[in-house]
Amino acid sequence: MRTAILISTYNWPKALDLVLQTVQNQTIKPAEILIADDGSGVETKILIDRWELKSGIPIKHFWQEDQGFRKTVIMNKAVAGTSADYIIQIDGDILLHKDFIKDHISEREEKYFLNGSRSLISKEHTEEIMAHGKLNFFRIAVLAKNKINATRNTVLSRFFRKNHFKSSNVKGCNFSFWREDFIAVNGYNNEMNGWGHEDIELAARLNNLGIKQRRLKMKAVCFHLYHDFFDRKSENRNFQIYQNVVNGQIIRCGNGFLESK
Repeated sequence: MRTAILISTYNWPKALDLVLQTVQNQTIKPAEILIADDGSGVETKILIDRWELKSGIPIKHFWQEDQGFRKTVIMNKAVAGTSADYIIQIDGDILLHKDFIKDHISEREEKYFLNGSRSLISKEHTEEIMAHGKLNFFRIAVLAKNKINATRNTVLSRFFRKNHFKSSNVKGCNFSFWREDFIAVNGYNNEMNGWGHEDIELAARLNNLGIKQRRLKMKAVCFHLYHDFFDRKSENRNFQIYQNVVNGQIIRCGNGFLESK
């Protein structure tokens, strides 16, 4: 059973460097790292090239020209580029607890996708972390917001664990799924250009296929570096696409994984 970690990124190599540090430090390492790059500049390529030389885990870099926010397209291409059975998805500004991958693997089950939480790091503390370039997870956990989300406790996590058909709360920064389920719903919807709701729309189609969400808390702990908001002019349009999927019980999008290969 091969597991890959899928990291979306765009023009923030300093953050991606820290993320890759946390992947290398996992107690259970993935079979490969997939980097879905939505048009970053040369600094990101230089960073990834450097990591490819020193990484103990194979890295695959998928890049597309910068034509605005087209995360869905490059995510589909990255999934097409792996044969891993199971995919754990994060963003390029998410710092992982050392047992993050271990927790996803321990909770995975057929007919489920996993939806975890994240703890937010303030702008001030993000700047502090970026200035040092090294990670002190004890300090990060102390300073982070959402203290429950910043705490790993495998006993207490059982009380928060939920299995249900739900999509509206899914965040792609802490999300995992079976590759065959992803392909069955034709992956991300490429029509959802611009920021907003691409993750919940995918989750809704997985629900419509009969795949439940397993909600995780106090396991699969991760920390979200602060950044400014993306341009959200497409948010309302994308949310309407999501609502159409929910109301129409749509399983496959017409322009997705197969069209991105």
